[in-house]
Amino acid sequence: MAGKSGRSWLDPSTWHLRTRLVLVAMALLIAICAAVGVVSYASMDMVFNRQLDRQLEQASSRANDFGRPPSNFPLSPGRPDPLEARGQAAGTLNARIDGSLVRSSGLIDAHGNRVSLSADDEQVLVSLPTDNQPVDQSLSNGDYRLVAVETTYGDVIVTGLPLADKQSAQASLVWTMVLVSLAGLVVIGLVGTVIIRRTMRPLEQLSEVAIKVSRLPLDAGEVALAVRVPPSASHPGTEVGSVGYALNQMLNNVSSALEARQESETKVRQFVADASHELRTPLTAVRGYTELLRMTENFTEDGWKSLARVQSQAERMTTLVEDLLLLARLDEGQPVKVEDVDLTQLVVETVSDEKVMAPDHIWQLQLPDEPITMRGDATQLHQVLANLLSNARKHTDPGTTVVTGVMLSADGSAVVTVTDNGPGITEDFQGRIFSRFARADAARSGSEGTSGLGLSIVESIISAHGGSVEMTSRPGHTEFAVRLPAVSTERP
Repeated sequence: MAGKSGRSWLDPSTWHLRTRLVLVAMALLIAICAAVGVVSYASMDMVFNRQLDRQLEQASSRANDFGRPPSNFPLSPGRPDPLEARGQAAGTLNARIDGSLVRSSGLIDAHGNRVSLSADDEQVLVSLPTDNQPVDQSLSNGDYRLVAVETTYGDVIVTGLPLADKQSAQASLVWTMVLVSLAGLVVIGLVGTVIIRRTMRPLEQLSEVAIKVSRLPLDAGEVALAVRVPPSASHPGTEVGSVGYALNQMLNNVSSALEARQESETKVRQFVADASHELRTPLTAVRGYTELLRMTENFTEDGWKSLARVQSQAERMTTLVEDLLLLARLDEGQPVKVEDVDLTQLVVETVSDEKVMAPDHIWQLQLPDEPITMRGDATQLHQVLANLLSNARKHTDPGTTVVTGVMLSADGSAVVTVTDNGPGITEDFQGRIFSRFARADAARSGSEGTSGLGLSIVESIISAHGGSVEMTSRPGHTEFAVRLPAVSTERP
């Protein structure tokens, strides 16, 4: 199951490093505790067995000595019962077996009384090997450690001691080790987590700095790159500190590069603004003298064509200069002259102007029932719509349907869309369509040339108004959506 951050608890590669360190440390501690427990259990088992074997040897010796008759005493079923031997502790089991016949058997209970064995228990005793080696067997009265000793008279004396005390001690040992290990693991886990978290804190600080830098708009504009790794995480003497120190050095270098880029861009913008401003006067003169020549001089047919060409290029140059001046003012962050603007009326008027210029296109409107009003610069917003509609006209073939819509979205913002069913924009051009001097002539059909500043002006004006512009395109459908903060809706 994946979390909000895309991590899955089933995939260890997505875990935090501190989580993996804590889990690895806990796994090692568990393995160590398990190894210590196994070794301790095995050692204590050997100790208990040696103690029990010594006691069993003594009990067997007493039983054999008590059951040995005088040298002239014949072998008979009437020999003494080993249970009658003195010094036998409570729980001691004895039996005398003659061949496959149990002559006597029983055990001493906690009160010193004799308790008989069941037939199944006697069959277990009969099957014991007579090699004087202790073995563990389960009887009806519990587990016993038994030893069978063959006497010189041909019978077998079986002696046994209960394993209950040994098993109880081992169970206590196991529970003690388990509880102590669990308590130790909990304490070590908590302390280790705190220590590892503090140790990993410098790495988290590096990550935070990197994330903050990654979110800065470094591609354009003035950028104050004041984010740095704190001194506590940038000591060159440690591994993490070396990384932090290197990251700070890199950020210093990037900051210097951004300042140089900003200074260069400022100079370029100032040059463009100054050049555009200076070009306005000669262009105005060229246009004025062209008009004067048209009114006062007589030219041949070729002369009139040449004069018309000069006038057309002068007007085109004037439009380009005005666009450059507008971009320069927007880049400088000059405040927008705001007033109440009826977007609905503005769309109707702009589309009507385009109808006159391109009657060979199909122009359609999608308007709300109530006018949508916003605060903005009416002239600049008109230029936005004019540029979008002009692009749709210039870069599509005659007969193309262009739909301009206005709507109020759920969040209260106004959305203006310009959609056409032309051939669309190629994918390789879509990524730079809002760049300055980016020409769409190779991407969409059409015959009219453009300066490549129209959509850049659209984006700059909309950004200055606190809005955004988006583009989606595929063959048969291209849409530009302008989102602006609306003020209200009013009834006419």
